[in-house]
Amino acid sequence: DSLPPPLPKKQLQRAESLPEPGSSHRCHGDPEPWAGSVLYSIPSAHLRHEEGAPPRDRPSWAPKNPLTKSQSLGEPLAQSSPPQVPSPSLKELTFGTADGELGQLLEGPAGVCKVVLGCQEAALARLSAHMQEELVGPEERQQLLEAQLAGKRWAALAVLDPQPCCQSGDAWYFRVGFTFEHSQLQFAAKVPKPGCSSLGVQSSLGTHCSIQRLLSRFTDRLPPELVLPGIPGKQSQGPSREEPACPAPRPVLQVLLCAEVPQQTLADFVKGSHAFHRTRPGHYERLGCLLLLQLCMGLEHLRGQNVAQGDLCPENLLLVQCSCPPRGQQGQKEPLGPSLPRLLISSFFKVQEKQRPCCSSQEQDWSQGFATPSPPAAAELNVGRLIYQILHVDISLENILGFRSKRLPEIPSLSIYSAGLKRLATLLLHRDPHERVSIEQARGILQVLLWGPRQELFARSRKSLALLRSWLEVKRALLLLRFAESSAGARLSPGLEEWLCCQYFQGVTEHTLYQLTQVLY
Repeated sequence: DSLPPPLPKKQLQRAESLPEPGSSHRCHGDPEPWAGSVLYSIPSAHLRHEEGAPPRDRPSWAPKNPLTKSQSLGEPLAQSSPPQVPSPSLKELTFGTADGELGQLLEGPAGVCKVVLGCQEAALARLSAHMQEELVGPEERQQLLEAQLAGKRWAALAVLDPQPCCQSGDAWYFRVGFTFEHSQLQFAAKVPKPGCSSLGVQSSLGTHCSIQRLLSRFTDRLPPELVLPGIPGKQSQGPSREEPACPAPRPVLQVLLCAEVPQQTLADFVKGSHAFHRTRPGHYERLGCLLLLQLCMGLEHLRGQNVAQGDLCPENLLLVQCSCPPRGQQGQKEPLGPSLPRLLISSFFKVQEKQRPCCSSQEQDWSQGFATPSPPAAAELNVGRLIYQILHVDISLENILGFRSKRLPEIPSLSIYSAGLKRLATLLLHRDPHERVSIEQARGILQVLLWGPRQELFARSRKSLALLRSWLEVKRALLLLRFAESSAGARLSPGLEEWLCCQYFQGVTEHTLYQLTQVLY
């Protein structure tokens, strides 16, 4: 009773203390089971907004805002605005993108139009890359295959056919097999003809859909079962009546292993399609445009590598059948006509070289007749001549060199492509180099012939950049819808023509279209 009562202990206020770094408190522990779903996920921007909300609006279980260095414990916390979340790139947008991030894009100056058009261009680029990988194969797999084939010779290969599957102007091609990853793959063994070799150039050309892909090379004696015209040993004419007592040894030749197995050359294709050209001119001439387009794209790639084509003639352009038919012919018992093959350039030389490998006398006469053009100029002239050859119109060197005016042989108007091909051939074979179109322009003209804009677009409205821009935006949207409908309907995989179309609409602009239509129409 004599002792005074104890003083109460002072309660310290911890409201203004600094939070522990990295500490966070969650309500009910684990998140909801649907938190990882694309359709029902909590937007990350919303979570970031909640973390930056003022203390009075934040739930009691939410982490507190940390204090900056300029604030002391006794100063009141300022009401700060939510942190700005960077807007996502148009290439990164998907159906599952959070609405908060979409809202930031839609509030921009361009609004929904910019977002939709940017998504379309990004989607076309992704589709184009996917289709190209389907056509030429994944790059990683090709590198593994090259490593497996390094140092291999005929003993490691299985000769699938002793007869050449294709004979070009500068080489023979044989179908061979090689076991890789528990499956047998087919390649083409390219045996260059005497005096025709571009191995040093072909080894460093990179991957392109219109360029022959070299996998490996070796020098070895030819197997006895191979039939090689003009080489001692077994001949294609059959066994002779008198067998030599001692057969001649097979020669040692250079062999190139190529990824694509050619079925025929462009010369064989043109020679065997006379009847089809007469009965189905529209289909045939469209195939001709697509083959010429592949050639121009390959020539553009070579110029970027400081490499030119060798003897650019139908006999040296290879055709490889694609694994899947075009969309229009998938599911049909009898195809309507020849399907589009891949065109491959297989003869090359460095631009600095003075002499081309396997240069024919016709090509020398051709160059002399046009004042000895440089290799780039010779490409335009040869492509112009190829147009006439594909359309089965005689255009011999004597006729070309005899022209003193701008007139060229008449191309009959058989389809909607005839007039455009005639115009392109005239521009490529122009005697004035300044009036002659380049390979890049020829590629663009062929794309306009195939996918527009056609001349009737300008029948009602005067041609302008605004009109061409609107046409381009609508065509891109319709192309994507076509891909979506085809994939959902029959599960069809896109082919070579779809990839070429994507390449066009992915990179063309209204300014390029204006220039191309000026030249063409």
